[in-house]
Formats: sequence, C-alpha cells, structure tokens
Amino acid sequence: MAVAHPCPQKKWQEWRREVGESSNPWMEKVNSSAEEEEDLGEEGEDSSGEDDDIGEEGDEWKFQKEQETTTVDEEEDEDSGKEDKCLQKWKEDLKNEVRRKLQLEEKVESEEEDNCMQRWKEDLKNEVRGKLQLQEKVEIEEEDKGMGDRKKDEEDEDPREELLQREEGNQEVDQQECEQNSLYCLEESEGRGFQGYDYWQNQDNKEKENVSYKEEDERSMKSFKSKDQEEESENEDESKGLCRNENFEGLTAEDSYEGEEQSEKVAEDEESLSGSWTSPEDFDGNQEEEEESDGEEEEKTYSKEDHSIKMFLTLKEFKDASILTDLTLHTADGRSLQVHSIVLAAVSSLIWRQLNRRNDEISIRCREDEVNDEDYKWSVALGPEVDHVGLQAVVDFAYTGHTPLLNKHNLEQLKAAALALGAGWMLDLCVKEEQLSRKTDGNQKDGSLTAAQQLVMNLESIELLWEEGVGCDVMLEARGGSLQVHRVMLAANSDFFRGMFTLDMKESHQPCVKLPYLSETELELIIGSSYTGVLSLSWSCVFEITSTSLQLQYQPALDLCFIFLQQEINPDTCLDVVSFAQAYQIPDLLEIADDFVLRQFQKVACTSKFKDLPARQLLGYLNSLSLCVPSELVVFEAVVTWILAQPRKRLRLAKELMKTVNFPLMTFKEFKEVRYKNLWSDHNLTELYEAIYEDFCSNNTPLQNQCRIYLPKESVVLIGGDHISPDMASRSISRQLWFGNSLRNHTGVKKAMEWRHLGEMPETARFGHEVAVLHGLLYVFGGKKYYGTGDTLNSVYRYDPLQNVWQCIREMQERRCSFSVVVLDEKMYAIGGHCELYHMDSVECYCPTTNSWSLSRPLDLPLSGHVARVCQDQIIVTGGRNSESLCLASTFVYHPQAGSSPLANLTQPRAHHCMEVLGERLYVAGGISSHDSMTTTDLLTCEVYSPAADSWTAFCSLPVPHVGAGSAVLEGKFYVLGGYSQEDFSDTTIVHRYDPHTQRWENMGKMPGPNNDLKASVLCLPQHFRM
Repeated sequence: MAVAHPCPQKKWQEWRREVGESSNPWMEKVNSSAEEEEDLGEEGEDSSGEDDDIGEEGDEWKFQKEQETTTVDEEEDEDSGKEDKCLQKWKEDLKNEVRRKLQLEEKVESEEEDNCMQRWKEDLKNEVRGKLQLQEKVEIEEEDKGMGDRKKDEEDEDPREELLQREEGNQEVDQQECEQNSLYCLEESEGRGFQGYDYWQNQDNKEKENVSYKEEDERSMKSFKSKDQEEESENEDESKGLCRNENFEGLTAEDSYEGEEQSEKVAEDEESLSGSWTSPEDFDGNQEEEEESDGEEEEKTYSKEDHSIKMFLTLKEFKDASILTDLTLHTADGRSLQVHSIVLAAVSSLIWRQLNRRNDEISIRCREDEVNDEDYKWSVALGPEVDHVGLQAVVDFAYTGHTPLLNKHNLEQLKAAALALGAGWMLDLCVKEEQLSRKTDGNQKDGSLTAAQQLVMNLESIELLWEEGVGCDVMLEARGGSLQVHRVMLAANSDFFRGMFTLDMKESHQPCVKLPYLSETELELIIGSSYTGVLSLSWSCVFEITSTSLQLQYQPALDLCFIFLQQEINPDTCLDVVSFAQAYQIPDLLEIADDFVLRQFQKVACTSKFKDLPARQLLGYLNSLSLCVPSELVVFEAVVTWILAQPRKRLRLAKELMKTVNFPLMTFKEFKEVRYKNLWSDHNLTELYEAIYEDFCSNNTPLQNQCRIYLPKESVVLIGGDHISPDMASRSISRQLWFGNSLRNHTGVKKAMEWRHLGEMPETARFGHEVAVLHGLLYVFGGKKYYGTGDTLNSVYRYDPLQNVWQCIREMQERRCSFSVVVLDEKMYAIGGHCELYHMDSVECYCPTTNSWSLSRPLDLPLSGHVARVCQDQIIVTGGRNSESLCLASTFVYHPQAGSSPLANLTQPRAHHCMEVLGERLYVAGGISSHDSMTTTDLLTCEVYSPAADSWTAFCSLPVPHVGAGSAVLEGKFYVLGGYSQEDFSDTTIVHRYDPHTQRWENMGKMPGPNNDLKASVLCLPQHFRM
C-alpha cells in the first residue's frame, strides 16, 4: 500500500482516505458478527415459543440450547478481543510504515539536493576549465605572433610540428599554474555555493520541527532547482554557440546580430571574470602607456578669423530690428537711435563711464531685491554739437568697423560727434581723413586699419566690459557657481538663448537663469568663446564641451569644437568621434570620421577600441569601396583580432567576416601567415579553412574579386598635355581631362589606377600650361597651343565640377608657358615662365573677387621650368632655367611685396621637375640637369627639404625618368604622372606614387592618354561622375 506524505494539508486528507479504505475489511467483519448475533437472538425467541407448546422435552432442549448460546457468546467475546488486538497491531504497523515512508522521502530529497549541488560544482569546474583553455589559446597566439619572423626564415621546417612542440612544452610549464587558478576559483565558488546549501539544510531541520513550513520550503526548493536547470540550459546553448555545428553553413551575420547585441553585456562580464584576455603584465603596461599619454596631452587653442565679423553682423541685425536694445540716444534736433549699450561703449568713453556708473547703482538695487527688467533700459540726451549724421556715423563705426558717411563734406559733423561721445578711434580716423583730403585728394592711406581689424578691437573692448562685469544684465546659475553675462551676447551667439530672451519666456524678465545641468567651468569656456573667438581644447574635454554647445546651440564654440575634431582626429580617437557623431546625429562629422577610419584602417585596427566595434559597423567598413589597405593580409588580421577579442560570441561570425577578405589577392608568403593563425585550432572551423584554402588556390576567381577596388574621396585630374605617336613620327596636343576614379590593388604589390574621361577644355588644346584649385574650382592658365612661335597663350579658364561648366575669365597681362602658379591668401600668383625666345621674371596676381590681374614684385632673375609651392604660408621656388638655359639649384622664398629671400640650395641643379608639399616638408622628384647649355641629362634622384633645418636630404630615387611630368598629392602620397626621357625623347607612360611611411615608390599603372607637359590637380568630383 502506497502512503502519501502527511505534511501538506491536501496530501494529509489523501492519506486519511487511504487509511479509511484499508480499514474497511475489518469493519465489515465486525458488522457481520453483530448481524449474526442478532439473527441468533431472534431464532432463540422463536425456539422458546415452540418449547412451551411441546412440554417438558422442550424445557430440557431449551436448557441445552441456552448452554450452547452461552458457549457461543464466550467464543465471540474471545474472538472480539483477538480482533481488537489485531487492529491495534495493524495501526502500529501502519504508523511505522508511514514513518518509514516519510524518512525515505526525506532521504530522497536530500540525495537530490546533493546531486544538484554536485552537478553545479561540475558545471562550474568545466566553465573555469574552458576559460583557462581559451586563455591558453590566446597566450599561444601571442607567442605565435612573436615567432612569426623566425618561421618565415625557416620555411623548410613544418610550422605545425613546431607549434605542437611549443604547445607541449608550454602545457607542462603552465599546468600547475592552471590547476592552482582553477582550484582557487572552485574554492571561491564552492564557498558561495555551500552557503546556499547550508541554508536549505537549515530549512529541512525546521521542516522536521514544524510540519506547517514544509510546503513553503518545497516551493523554494523547486524554484532553486528550476533556476539551476535554466542555467544549465543556458550553458548548453552557449556551448553550442561555441561549436560550429552542421548548421554553420546557413548562419549569417544578420541572423546573429540581434543575439549578439542582447548578450553583449553578459559576455563582457564573463570576459572580465576571466581576465579579459589580458595578462597582469600587459595590463600594467597599458595603464602606464595611458598615463603617459594623458600626461603628454596638451590643450590647443583654436580660433576663427571671421568670428568678429559674423557676430557684429548679427548684432547689427538685432539693432535694426530693435531686439534687446537697452540704450536710447537723443539728439538736440529731436531724433533718436536705439542701440546696445555694450556695443557703443566699445568705441565711446562717455557711454563706458555712464554704463559703469549705472552698473554700481543696479548692484545696490540687486542687494535690496528692487531690480526689474525696465531698470536695465536707459537713455542719454546729447548736446547740440551732436546731430543725427554724426551720431549715425559713430554707431555705424561701432557695429561695422568703418564709416560710410565719412567724407570731406560732413567731416566736421563726424568729428564733433566723436569728440562729444569720446570715440577716440573714430576721431583718429577723422583726423587721418582730413590730412588725406588735403594731400591726396581723398585717396585712402595704405596704413589704415581695415574694417575686420577694427571689429576685432571693438570685440576686445566688449570682452573687457564682461571681465569687469560692466553692463551685465543676467546671471547664469550653473552647477558649481554663477556667471554674469550680457543678454545680447548670449542671444547673438546661441539660438537657445535667443529664443529664451526674445520669445517672451519667463526667463526674459528674470535677472537670473538657472542651468543646473551644466557645470560652471564648461559654461564659462563656451560663453567666453563668443567674446574672444578663441577656445582651448584637448581630447580630455572636447566631447563634453561639444555636447554642451549642442545643447545650448552655441555656434562659436560648436564651430571651434568641430574644427578640433576634424584636424586633430587620429587612429586612437577616430572611433570615439564616430560614436559621438552617431549619438548626436551629426552627418558631416560622421562622414569625416568614417572616411578617416577607412583611409587609416591599418592603424585603426591596431587600437584597443577597434575590438569593441559592433559587428554591423565592422562589416560596413570591410565592405566599403573606400577601404584603403596595402594588402589583404591587413584585412584578415583585423578580422582575427576582432574575433579573438570576444571569441565566445564572435566565432559564429567568422564565415561572414572572412567573405570580406580577398584571399586570391594574397601572395604565398602572406597566405602562409594566414595558415599559422591559431584561429584554425578550433576543429569546428576546419571546413572554413579548407574553403579559404581552395579559394586561394583556385584559378577561377570572379572578375570582381581579382582586385580590391578603393574609391578615394578626392580624385587626381589630368589636364591637357601632349604625347608622341606609337611610331615616334609625330606628336599631338590634347584638350582632354581625365580623372582617377579608383585605385585597384591586385595580387601582391601590383596596383593600378582606373582612369575615366572627364571632358574637354574649351577653346584649344594646350601643353606647358599651369593649373590651380581654389574653393573647389579648377583654374587653367596660359601654355602653348602648338610648337611654333606665336603659339604661347595668356587665356584663363575656370571649371566648376558641380555644374560641369567652363567659364572664361580675365586674361593674364603677359603670355607665358613653363611657369608656375600658387594660391596664397585667396589670390593666385603666376610666377616667371618664358614666352617665345626669352625667359620672364614678372609675377602677376589674380584676385577672383574682382576678376582682375595686377603686377607684383618681380623675381631677382628670369626663370622657366621652375616649380613654386606654398609651404607654411610661404611661397617657395626651386630650380628652373635661367636666360642661358642653364639648370639652377637655387631655392628661395618669394614675398609678393618684399621680393625674394634665398634658402639652402638643392643638392644638384634641376628643371622641369616635380615638387609637392607633404606635411611640413617639400618633396622634389625627377626633372633634368645640365652642366652647360648644350648638355642635359635625366635626373632620377629625389630630395626632401626641411624648412625647420633649412636643408635638403636625398630619398629613394625614381625607377624611370619623369621630365615635364604632372604631380599631385592624394591622401598623403606623392604622385608623379607621365613625362618623358631626355636621353631618347620617349614618353614615360607610367604613374609612380611615393609613400612617406614605407619610403618607397609604387607603380600605379599606365597613363590614360597624354604624357608630356601635362598638369595634374586634385578635385572633389560629384558622385554621378564616379558611378
């Protein structure tokens, strides 16, 4: 008979029902005995009636019957006693059986608890053991990287055997340490587990003492078991994720992105428990490097030259619309002007003194809490010596920096107004104007300040007012302090404050505005930028200041922060800039940061932040056509680095990521490094490695995978030139334009540029011309249209790539070819050259604003075939030919006003060479050299100039001659395009590129058309040209 547990109420009732059913047979037996006794009694009554009728025989029979009945009763009493004893014994047996069942159930539950705890311990041991094994793999991989060079030298040996030997040696050395670490982890974990186990044991003891608590404890035990089961199932799922099972073929990155993002935090916690795959020595080294980098970080000051112009333009718009004007000026003739007191006080000592006096009065009222919005508005009545013309001239001078009303007819009115208002700068200007009108009949003196310079001085005066707290009409309370400022300055520079003070909000009438979410230090820096146009920034604070500027919509500080982020971006910070731009939805900044990541991918992949990239973002970079890498090995190593950073969740993405690597483009030496990677030690990735190996060895590679295509942000554009026919019988001049659409990396070091036709120049074909780029527009100057006399040109054309339109602009004053053009301070200078049979020393300056040419200071000697470039805001000219056609080694700085200043000479004379600026240095390549006017030779040597040291240093020579070639700088690399050889007059149809980092020349394929006397430039072309 099965007996249920008696403790819960429900089960107790079931137990009583079973006991009742068990006792039914005994009750039936007792009831049947009572019924037989009653039946016997009735029969006895009937028998006694019959005996009366029979007589004496009946009495005798009756006596005998009574004796029998008495005997039966005694027997029945004996039977009843026996049955009572039997029932009592049965009850005791039943109680013993129930007690035994209870003890058995308690023992089973205890064993289940022990088994559960044992399984938990085993799972914990397995987890610790797995993490230690993964850590060993990472350490082995680091050792593999260190042994990479030795393996390359020992090509005859089997690298896998060497790896196995090293692994066996490392296993014996690290076995004791791993065992100690695992035991330590297990002791900690078991210690925590035993606390829970003791808790349940205590609950079991209470259960024995008090049966009413049994049900609650059982529910707790079941929940504990269910949690253990859930954890076991999660561990099983994770272990399945680690293994590349048969479903790996159908797994894509898109299928696993969501799960990856959801489990990212859990995985990070697990990685941190296992040491984050970083040894203590590496961690200490990284910490020291970070501390050193933080200590070396310096703040840089950024400014915008046009800040004062933009700000005063906004203030003038406010004045014209009577926005936040607080001062009314009255003249004796009944006219009035509303202005901003701080703007006029910047040029007027009278207004400055009165504003300072009012500032003291308002300070006293503030202490008495009697200040309202109207107290900041005031007026000044001027004397009869000041009329509305003179007053208007002073106000215009304060807001614009110049006086359009100043002339000899109203000079006295302006002087009187300036004298009455104490406008010293205005008075000086009137005195100079008076002197000029007497001497030169109104022509302005060259030494006068420009309007922009005057506005800078006006802004400095307003800054001084702010520093002294004069005219401040609002206080900003921030976290950590308060700041007094001028409302009009806040509104002129911030859309946030402009809306607050001009849209009738409650803050517009309050003397104090609370900004508790901003710190006082950041607020002072941001507001100070509107008074100075300057902001000091570093990577430690730029994101916080940019964030605050975005919240306040404070444009001056925001512009300076964006300049810092664009100019100071580097491989260590570019991914932070990407994240910041994504978080704040700044598409222009995001485009710049993404472009930097793609162009500097090899360096970015070596940073620690690269390992934290989301999978989608990494795939976006790897699949981009703008990804710039020297070889496919760089892409493969980046993928492996990213996977091994968190292998538990990223191994399942290996197949999808490996699709972005063009393995057929690798050399055998590069693929050998792929084979050595410890990534393939996972047996579940064996099929992936076999597929990669088959792809590498296959000759049936699709056309699109035969090279990696890279689209640079800008394009090299070739303009004009000439080339010789294949039979070298004739030459032809070109008017075509070509641009390099993409760069293509083929197997190994083989590279090429894909050229596309851009269009044709108007008018006529030309060679020996010059080009320049200003504000994205291409300018083409002079040159020759043919090889005879009288073919030199002075025409100039401008090309707009956005509109795809050519425009003829003002011609040069002189015809010239074989000259040089540079851009400096928004103007273009055409320097030297030759026309017909003579060389030129003249210099012309073109102003795009006025579309006019003017002569500048000439050169010290006539030059042609020279090259000029702008380096560190100076025009530097090298080499060239003199009037006797001798090549020169001269180098000098040309000043449009001051003339020429000599620098260190080239190491050897040269002309018709190429020169470009990379960083802060000048790189010179190719050209010709001569020892007399009759002998010229090709120059393959190259040299670089350092302005700081004023010296030339040789670098890697060109492999072939490049005389009269085009040159350009694209993404920090020096391109030399085409040219010819002076020895046999054959065209050079090859493009060479110099990389300053690798310090070697690269062959970039063939030229698309003309090769000789052409020019090259760099343009940002619209997207439809590059589709």
